[in-house]
Amino acid sequence: MAVKIRLRRMGAKKAPFYRVIVADSRSPRNGRFIEEIGTYNPLTEPAQVNIDAEKAKKWIANGAQPTETVKSLLKKNGIID
Repeated sequence: MAVKIRLRRMGAKKAPFYRVIVADSRSPRNGRFIEEIGTYNPLTEPAQVNIDAEKAKKWIANGAQPTETVKSLLKKNGIID
């Protein structure tokens, strides 16, 4: 089973809000997930990112692969190199 750290879209039309989740790569974008590890709001200035660093590091150590967007968010917050 391939595990991904990715974004789950929430919010209204034209007002996106995302939750950073850990999910099986075969599950749909807004479908079943294993654990929620943070949030991302791109509409605020600057964008508001809240990610639990300990949980993210634990999942990456266990083999979870972050998507490109999540990887850039983790780098900006100094969670990964």
